Amino acid sequence: MLDSIFRFFFKYPPLIFQQGDLAWGASRPVMLAVMVAGAAAVAALLTYRTTGAEHPRRDRVVLIGLRVAALALILICLFRPTLILRASVPQQNFVAVLVDNSRSMGITDTDGQPRSTFIQEQLTSGPNAKLLDALSQRFVLRFFSFGSSVDRLPAVANLTYDGTATRLGPALERARDELSGLPLAGLVMVTDGADTSDASLDASLDSLKARSIPVFTVGLGQERFSRDIQVTRVETPRAVLKGTALVVDVMLSQTGYSGDQVALTVEDDGRIVTTQNVTLPDDGEAATVRVRFTAADAGARLFRFKIAPQEGEQVSQNNTRDALIQVRDRKEKVLYFEGEPRFEMKFIRRAVEDDENMQVVILQRTAENKYWRGDVTSPDELIGGFPKTREELFAYRAVILGSIEAAAFSPEQLRMLADFANKRGGGLLMLGGRRSFAEGGWGGTPVGDVLPVVIDGARQPSYFEELAARPTRAGAAFPVTQLAETEDASTSKWSDMPQVSTVNPVHQVKPGATTLLVASDIRRQDQIVLAYQRYGRGKTIAMPIQDSWVWQMDPKIPVEDMTHELFWRRMVRWLVDGVPDQVNLATGQDRVEPGETVLFTAEVLDGAYVEVNDAHVEAHLTSPSGKTTDTVMEWTVEQDGEYGAVFNPDESGLYEIRVVATRDQKELGSSVMHLRVSAGDAEFYDAEMRAPLLKRIAEETSGAFFTPANAASLPEAISYSGRGVTVVEERELWDMPALLMLLLALMGGEWAYRRSRGLA
Repeated sequence: MLDSIFRFFFKYPPLIFQQGDLAWGASRPVMLAVMVAGAAAVAALLTYRTTGAEHPRRDRVVLIGLRVAALALILICLFRPTLILRASVPQQNFVAVLVDNSRSMGITDTDGQPRSTFIQEQLTSGPNAKLLDALSQRFVLRFFSFGSSVDRLPAVANLTYDGTATRLGPALERARDELSGLPLAGLVMVTDGADTSDASLDASLDSLKARSIPVFTVGLGQERFSRDIQVTRVETPRAVLKGTALVVDVMLSQTGYSGDQVALTVEDDGRIVTTQNVTLPDDGEAATVRVRFTAADAGARLFRFKIAPQEGEQVSQNNTRDALIQVRDRKEKVLYFEGEPRFEMKFIRRAVEDDENMQVVILQRTAENKYWRGDVTSPDELIGGFPKTREELFAYRAVILGSIEAAAFSPEQLRMLADFANKRGGGLLMLGGRRSFAEGGWGGTPVGDVLPVVIDGARQPSYFEELAARPTRAGAAFPVTQLAETEDASTSKWSDMPQVSTVNPVHQVKPGATTLLVASDIRRQDQIVLAYQRYGRGKTIAMPIQDSWVWQMDPKIPVEDMTHELFWRRMVRWLVDGVPDQVNLATGQDRVEPGETVLFTAEVLDGAYVEVNDAHVEAHLTSPSGKTTDTVMEWTVEQDGEYGAVFNPDESGLYEIRVVATRDQKELGSSVMHLRVSAGDAEFYDAEMRAPLLKRIAEETSGAFFTPANAASLPEAISYSGRGVTVVEERELWDMPALLMLLLALMGGEWAYRRSRGLA
């Protein structure tokens, strides 16, 4: 509509003015006309100067201005303004038409029709294919389809719209390369712009710019859905221990359902594990929902997070997100070193003894250089007390330090403990007690440096405080400290918990640390009860209370209350969560399409968790049908201890990748992960037409952006892009209707003003 209005006033569409260069066709007669017009202008000025003094100066200024403007307009017309254009020679230039063949073309969001309707009507041979006819009359056309792959297209009618991905960059590069050496007027890309590729478009666009190949994009679909709900993102760990209580952040967005309540369901391979009601955010906004469930079954588990399609929803395929989680069924070893007999160790041990996936090895000092060992794997384990080598210490996945002073360790052992969190990536927890924190001389030690709290060097041997722990805002929703189903219920539960005591005044956390539990002491100062921080590859935790066992044994706690056991099982599992092995396997993604190249890497470390560059690393690949393939992984050179390999899965389903690393005929370790191979659904997420991206492609290549509403101007835009075999055309502008209307308006305005002022 706007294009037609512009053409009515200015003779030509806007693109003609964008592509053309302005010139003047003045000749000798024009010079004479200039002299005549100048003389007339002088006469007009003299005429209005002699206007009687009874008329204000304003009248003279207005009338002179109108007359001069009209004369200037006539002068411009006499100069014959002209647009100089380079027009493509008909049938001497090629145009590549790239058509989106992905599943998003089936989305019904434009006048009740799927996006593919425009393609079928305008680019398929038939009596109504005006766009195809106009392009065919001017250019030699070559068609390409793009989606999961890029292919030459014999006829647009052959499109199936079943592509599971949209990759704009490879599509542009394929058309560019195939038509290189031919007179190319430009590329036409018909798509919704939903690029699902992780690769940047910069390289593709730079190549097109360097070769002066314009891209004309035609955007299909709505820029904003009127009614849609989307599960935008799900953040889950790649691997967890069997029985772990997971807290997963699910991000939702919507338009058209603001304030509605919907059910968010989590399924484990088709079995519902939890359902919770969610109130949807305002239109266009995102909301993060915390979902809690337990990974009860071992193996590669496919968890599905979904919201049932709602009435009137335009896209229902984006209501679901899948997450593949490796649930490991194995025992994790934790070393608990206690410096004196006390109830805290007894009750912690009792709390986790029924957890089949946790082994808490106890080392308790009973006298000088004498220890009691509990739950050890072999008779020789910890026979000499606390580990004296990194290999021995790093065999554990977490360390709990009870009431034990820093002087009980050698300087090397203190450095080992700090490196246990920093380099090994283990979990390190220090409990309160009369030999902990400042009272145990830990300030200024390597361990004190890695803890999340500030340890005051001054000892207070007579300090004692009873505390009523309460969760912070972060602690109310944290998996370990949330004691009930909801945050509010958990906070209420904490308010009813018995008081505990501390002999370690700790009031300040370090920058970057997170406080989960606090309490107010007698001076109404906040005392830290539980805080943590990420440190290096691992985590460190401080819990400066000495008798959490009261949460079980206080008379006000019912016998059947399992709060203490629940808290410590979650705490110990949190300690070992995410702790790396000697061999750690990773891929850039956990879901790929059949035939897509997969790059996977393995980090290989020795017993002291130092990177190994001379290992023999072999990967064993098992397909869903049971076929096995072995491949040797090579050191990447770019990073110490990193080995890489690629493979192309050709079956749909779950692939198992098992990597074994050896050095000098001795196994360093192994790792197993699973990869899901299936058709992707990324086409349906953020599936609105991405006009900004399509405009960027057009602008950076000197092309133009169109929609179905103005696509009729596309052939003319390509013709005057100045590319390929061209001839020079001149388009005169002096007879534009807009100039005539402006001239009449100026003359009429002068007459009307004179009449209104009594000068006519």
